[in-house]
Amino acid sequence: MKVDPATSDINCRKLRPNIALTIHTVTLMAYLAASSAPTPLYRIYQLQWQFSAGLLTLIFGIYAFTLLGALLIGGRLSDYLGRKRVIGFALILELVAMGVFLSAENANWLLAARATQGIATGLATASLGAALVDLHHEKGSLTNTLATMAGITVGALGSTALVELAPAPLDWVFVILMAIFVLQLWLNWYTPETSEKRSGVWHSLRPHIAVPDSARSALLAITPINVAVWALGGFYLSLMPTLAAITTHSNSVWLGGLTVATLTLSGGVAIFTVRRRPPFWALDLGGITLVIGLAIVLTGINLGSAAYLLIGSLIAGIGFGAGFFGAVRSIVHLVQPSERAGLMAAFYVESYLANSLPTILAGYMVRHVDLSIVANIYGACIIILAAIGLLFEFFRMYRTKATQRM
Repeated sequence: MKVDPATSDINCRKLRPNIALTIHTVTLMAYLAASSAPTPLYRIYQLQWQFSAGLLTLIFGIYAFTLLGALLIGGRLSDYLGRKRVIGFALILELVAMGVFLSAENANWLLAARATQGIATGLATASLGAALVDLHHEKGSLTNTLATMAGITVGALGSTALVELAPAPLDWVFVILMAIFVLQLWLNWYTPETSEKRSGVWHSLRPHIAVPDSARSALLAITPINVAVWALGGFYLSLMPTLAAITTHSNSVWLGGLTVATLTLSGGVAIFTVRRRPPFWALDLGGITLVIGLAIVLTGINLGSAAYLLIGSLIAGIGFGAGFFGAVRSIVHLVQPSERAGLMAAFYVESYLANSLPTILAGYMVRHVDLSIVANIYGACIIILAAIGLLFEFFRMYRTKATQRM
């Protein structure tokens, strides 16, 4: 049972709901910033410890797998234990992950850090997302997606700046993040609780995945574009900085950080722009800009042009944001509230598998084939998926209009 945030925790120490909304938004941004912060550092770790691109993508992939597991198993925990308790536990777990990063001595430490971070982020995104919607339904839903894009952008750019400017970036990145999470842990104590503690916590830990009949065809139709979007994000957050450095012969980490930040920043702008548009409009925009943007990115890879990489990332980022937002909007309204958790679990299983498995496969291929060739194959597959998704959307719209005329 939800508690009215205006009357819950009537205590002078508790913050007003609008302030709590801001705190939860910043906390969510901090989690996503921490998730992208290692991206500009991977190249340094790789050179320092001499591990392969395959292991690099496994380090990235284990984060997605543990995050998905945390969402499936603990995604409903805050409905039973309360939002604040789960957010607080996730913050402590995130601090542990930052400490492992800070103490890392080899690639195995990075695997452990990313696995812990994935669990913490999975628990946090579920509970913070719910808390944001509890506090303000309309603002909370939009903030969830915008904070994700903004956090990834800030993490990539901030980490890149520290690599270029700080004397010990592998330390400073995580020291700063630890300080932020300690502050968020303290502030979380004063936010109002928006969900009462209730029985059934052990039952809630059973993963629940279900696609109701009313949403099955829509989920199938959005799958090509959704998979393309998440596969693109996985590649950018794992291999793009290394690829940018190799193809442009640049020793600066700015280019790798900027390509990631450009993708996510334009994705956030796209989400804000299409938020009031029909879902099919956002999906069409996403598919078209993914195809155009990736074609330009691949041109930049083959020509060794930083300008093409950035311009292509800007356009592909529009597809990244619009495609993701359109995919979610296309299915959530088709089911009853009681069916939504199972449907979104299925959606995120598909999404995070698309985010991690193709990237791990690309890392394996790099052992045998040049990275630029792998990037061309990977990009071509995303373009094909986006094109198939556009065809699906065209036929779905045609069928809908034909049904309305009958």
